[in-house]
Amino acid sequence: MPSKDIDIEVRLLMEAVYLKYNYDFRDYTGASQKRRVLHALHEMGCDTVSGLQERVMHDPSAFSQLLQYLTIPVSEMFRDPSFYAALREQVVPFLQTYPSLKVWVAGCSTGEEVYSMAILLKEEGLLERTIIYATDINPQSLEAARRGVFALRDMRKFTENYQRAGGKAAFSDYYTAAYDGALFDRSLVENVTFADHSLATDSVFSETQLISCRNVMIYFNKKLQDRVLGLFHESLCHRGFLALGSKESLEFSSYAGRFEPLVKRERLYRKLGQ
Repeated sequence: MPSKDIDIEVRLLMEAVYLKYNYDFRDYTGASQKRRVLHALHEMGCDTVSGLQERVMHDPSAFSQLLQYLTIPVSEMFRDPSFYAALREQVVPFLQTYPSLKVWVAGCSTGEEVYSMAILLKEEGLLERTIIYATDINPQSLEAARRGVFALRDMRKFTENYQRAGGKAAFSDYYTAAYDGALFDRSLVENVTFADHSLATDSVFSETQLISCRNVMIYFNKKLQDRVLGLFHESLCHRGFLALGSKESLEFSSYAGRFEPLVKRERLYRKLGQ
């Protein structure tokens, strides 16, 4: 089938998904979306995107399966250690001035960033007075995040990241190993609210001091990126902090003038005055 025809079918599939299930992928970038749909096509045993659409429209379990391909979780604990070091050194001193804190980890996937954030806040004496909102659109990913069990084989890499991020303890103190899994200490997520939230369709739910949304907006087109940045600007308190991923930037967005770079290289920004 010609590439242009596939593009049309993918757009029709996304429209159908939105109308049927209210999941909005219509403003995700075309190349990434097409790649994921074609992968799902192969894995789910469909010959055409139209055939996949027919299955998804009549079988909610097929949609649940497709959702796993459309929201492929790619994450690790303390990913980009220099970011966490900058967060610890440049943002934490400001956070320590608040009597209570609200932190939003948007697009939390399977939870690696949530636990990383919780560990950092714990080591800086902030976790007990912090509420963390961990949100994602994928129910299976959220459930994995709630469980807090990660593959034991990943612990070496996670430990290296943690140490390079300025960790203050032994990383193994935070989890219990059993069989091939590592169960993280439940005290880390006592103040975490895991919630289904779509950056494409939902609105702001709380005022926050820090928002971390890393390596999520790279999958969005400019229209959706601007919508998301609008949500973050609305949610952040006066002079609140925004953390983006290493390949993301505010520079060419319509919100560039509403934030100032705090640590530009690490994509850490601070909201300008109201």
